[in-house]
Amino acid sequence: MPQPSAAFAQPLGAHSTAAQPAAAAQPVPTRSGGNFVINWFVKPGKHGVLSSLLWLMTIPCVAVMALRVAPNVDQDGRLLPEIIAFVPVLGIVSVVVLLFALLWRRKLLTAVSLACVVIQVMWHIGFFMPTVHISDSARQTVAAAAKTDDKAARLMTLNTKEGNASASDIVRTVRDEHVEVLALQEVSDELLGELRSAGLYDVLPYSIVSAPSANDNGGLNGVWTMAPMSNASQSLLPVETSQMPAGTISIGGKLVRFVSAHPNSPTRGLQSLWSEGLNTIGDLKNYQWTYVVMGDFNSTWDHPRFRALLGDRFVDAGEQAGQGFHFTYPSGSRIPPLIEIDHIIHDKGVTVADLATVEISGSDHRALLATLEVS
Repeated sequence: MPQPSAAFAQPLGAHSTAAQPAAAAQPVPTRSGGNFVINWFVKPGKHGVLSSLLWLMTIPCVAVMALRVAPNVDQDGRLLPEIIAFVPVLGIVSVVVLLFALLWRRKLLTAVSLACVVIQVMWHIGFFMPTVHISDSARQTVAAAAKTDDKAARLMTLNTKEGNASASDIVRTVRDEHVEVLALQEVSDELLGELRSAGLYDVLPYSIVSAPSANDNGGLNGVWTMAPMSNASQSLLPVETSQMPAGTISIGGKLVRFVSAHPNSPTRGLQSLWSEGLNTIGDLKNYQWTYVVMGDFNSTWDHPRFRALLGDRFVDAGEQAGQGFHFTYPSGSRIPPLIEIDHIIHDKGVTVADLATVEISGSDHRALLATLEVS
């Protein structure tokens, strides 16, 4: 009997291998957000020269931030206080490093730079989240015209660089900004004459200029006001550097005492004059006036000595306004302003906000302006 063919010899329902359809292609898994996070932690980060460069940028940031909190770091004869003045700039560097560290999956570098950014935000939160506010009526008042019988006043302070600032620029800014109280530092006799010729006394007729001394720190300090000034003093408190003139005016029925200050810069060998000047300004906390001190403090919010002079009575307008940093130095050069050493500090009994800076030709500082309001 003939044998059945191989095809018919297979059991019913069986199929040959050749007859089976090809297996369907499996879908390629997509990388979800969760997988991306897992891969970031699992896969090693990139190495190389650029990563090393990021570390070289981070190490100075950490070192300077450590200096900021070290005890007595800005005492006489110790590490130069100029380094601490650049803490906010290094905060920007930390943000840049953090972005690249995340992109390149540099885990340790990410952790360090993230810590730097968080700490910097905590230190400077007042520069970005306002704790005080100027009323709309105060803004409208100072924007309309300068007057002496309302509850608001526009303020301005400027270091004139040994009297080299343009008198016409100063007077023009005073007019344009409706300034009612002006504080100048490093004023020379020549600049006083130029300011008079430019018409400053037509706008701010009342003034007091400091008494000259052997250590005038670049020149004299002065205060000019639109309202009549009382209790004028050429030398408010004994200080070895340039004297602090002061005068009291009435703003909305409240007596406010304005002071122009300029402690010595903390250059090598002169740290003692710098610290003594800041201590003298801090002594104003013991006197019964409502003070507004304007000037070139040669220090920033990050200096322990500057924060110490504020104590629990005074505040720094820049740190309270929540409008970002107002870098005032250097000015008029190829280098942009990088540090905020010009300040308006004041008693908590008044509000100062709406800060701005303006370049004045001839000066190496930008003018700092603000609006004061009394309640």
